[in-house]
Amino acid sequence: MIQIAKKLLLALLIGTSLNAATQLSQNEIKQIEELELFKRVPITVRKAYDLENFYLLKVIIQGNNDEVYLTKDKKNLIAGDVINTQSGAKLEAPADVSGLTGKEALTFGSGSDEYFLFTDPECPYCKKFESYFPQIEKNVKIRVFYYPLDFHKNAKDMSMYVMSKKTNAEKIKAMLTINVNDEGYKNRNYSEKELAQLEASLTAQMAIAQELDVRGTPAVFDKEGNKVSWPNMLTKYNVKQ
Repeated sequence: MIQIAKKLLLALLIGTSLNAATQLSQNEIKQIEELELFKRVPITVRKAYDLENFYLLKVIIQGNNDEVYLTKDKKNLIAGDVINTQSGAKLEAPADVSGLTGKEALTFGSGSDEYFLFTDPECPYCKKFESYFPQIEKNVKIRVFYYPLDFHKNAKDMSMYVMSKKTNAEKIKAMLTINVNDEGYKNRNYSEKELAQLEASLTAQMAIAQELDVRGTPAVFDKEGNKVSWPNMLTKYNVKQ
């Protein structure tokens, strides 16, 4: 039986940081999957992290992806969101971004701090974030992936329009200036081959977003795969919002 232990969570979270997390080996994961509850439900562990005070598990439960927390004595499985008492952010396992470099639609910035951004050109929050890009250009290198949301009817066409530009500089300009009323993406004609390539590339980027469990935009990850709040990111570089 899954036990929800709110008081225990508050005690465990103090001093906990995902930056110090150690990923468990496959043998250690197999030992966890031998627990009675894991076999009975069943629960498959995709990845597991040792957070010093407890384990954070990325799991599949009845076909659904989830994150749960296992006490070090392996007697209690904790379900629900865990909030860091210092940052106020939801504690989540880092995403695997190791194979993303080179698959992005474009790259912005010449800085040393690397990020991965999943954006939707029709998303007002994405456009707000991107409006600050010129102010952080020298601090960051942002690898941009497009993830048009279903309820933005123009987002796919707008994404492919940006991606259709020939150079990275042209893509950056299009990304920063495009809006839903632009005639450029509405009137753009593609050859059959070019359209197929753009659609395949966009589908691949959307599949990456879904694999990383991106649920909204803008979604930002640092080079370790930790989710980053874009307002906090701007604050880091002393950008006034």
